[in-house]
Amino acid sequence: MSETLIPSTQYLTVNHAGGTGRIAYDDNGAAGPLVVLIPGMGDNRTTYRFVVPALTAAGYRVVTTDLRGAGESDATFTDYTTTAVAGDLRALIAHLDAGPALLVSNSYSAGAGVIAAADEPEAFAGLVLTGPFVRTAEQNLVARLGTVVVGRFGPAWMAFWTTLFATTKPEDFADAKARLATQMGEPGRMAALRAMFASGHDASERRLREIKELALPVQVVMGSKDPDFKPNPQDEAEWIVDHAGGELVMVDGAGHYPSAEAPQAVIDALLPFAAKAFGAQG
Repeated sequence: MSETLIPSTQYLTVNHAGGTGRIAYDDNGAAGPLVVLIPGMGDNRTTYRFVVPALTAAGYRVVTTDLRGAGESDATFTDYTTTAVAGDLRALIAHLDAGPALLVSNSYSAGAGVIAAADEPEAFAGLVLTGPFVRTAEQNLVARLGTVVVGRFGPAWMAFWTTLFATTKPEDFADAKARLATQMGEPGRMAALRAMFASGHDASERRLREIKELALPVQVVMGSKDPDFKPNPQDEAEWIVDHAGGELVMVDGAGHYPSAEAPQAVIDALLPFAAKAFGAQG
């Protein structure tokens, strides 16, 4: 298996209502501005494996982290809402003690990023929201039933996850899928995923206006073929920009995971945005 799929793991212990739990992350330890990347639900932090080298080469301190309940993080938490994940993000950034962070998020974690930045804006240089869920979508009956099935059975989730790559799969897709499937088969992982499916995004939707009022740099990155936002992903992306401010980047042909499907397009948008976001801090 590619070494890029097995980063060196560190852990941050955080408190929660049921005790404590560990959040997994890796850190290149560079001296540059801090970029934190977090995946979406039912995924792991290796989704950014093609983007991290470019950020590292540009001199950034790059940290990728797993959601609570996913990847290598513990699956013993009692709360998997985006508000809880926002607390993990703030705790990690404080622990790293490396100045304000540019947060790159995907899907479910985008809502957590919005909440975290609204709660503690001084800890953030900007937000990059990829394939972002930041409001609770209306679903028809068929979609609701599908969500229940996908969230309950590991094989169903992995089959669904595969469909989210709309056009191009990475060369190491088989290895990445096998690693993720193994993780999702561990105790507590599917229960955590079900909890995330059930929690919605009302909390982040309420905070979008605060992000806009703060004039925090925001970049919304949306795949033009993201199946989670049919029939027109650009409509949802434009709605987010309208409510949170910032700039829109449409990645032609990409699905729900543009950082893995079209990494060069993401890098080409991310690097100048990061320079601008950290320049605004100075």
